[in-house]
Amino acid sequence: MAEDHGEAKGTVAHTETEGGHKAPFPPFEKSTFASQLVSIVIAFVALYLIVSRIALPRVGSVIDARQNAIDGDLAAAQKLKDESDSALKSYESELAAARARAQAISTETRDKLNAASEAERKTLEEQLSLKLADAEKTIASTRESAMSNVRGIAADAAAAIVQRLTGISPDGTSVNSAVDASLKG
Repeated sequence: MAEDHGEAKGTVAHTETEGGHKAPFPPFEKSTFASQLVSIVIAFVALYLIVSRIALPRVGSVIDARQNAIDGDLAAAQKLKDESDSALKSYESELAAARARAQAISTETRDKLNAASEAERKTLEEQLSLKLADAEKTIASTRESAMSNVRGIAADAAAAIVQRLTGISPDGTSVNSAVDASLKG
């Protein structure tokens, strides 16, 4: 029991029985063991019933719901992965086709440009050949006309020189025969 001596500041509890022995731990006390065992069994059965009828179904439904959500999410993820894989394959095949089309277009364009430049080159060569032929004809006719005039110019110059030197105007036949002789020799 608690004793209060005016000097003590707190309460002191004693667990000793009269006679100096300690009392046994209450659950192990022989006189109350059977009733405690029945109380424990009743509490266990009540707890078991509460847990098995109320808590476990709720926990089980939560676990089932979570598992269903996880399975649904995994199925959706797999579906999305399959769709992305097919989209990637489609993209890669379309990219390859586009590259092939671009290559074909560039080859076709290059061939057209090469053919056009070759045709243009041939046209320019033909035009140049025609212009060169015309120029050679013009040069030949100019040379021919110049050479035909040389005889006349030479005859006029010779007649002018003779007249200037001698003071007499020579006749045309003698001047022409002298020019012909000098041109041949």
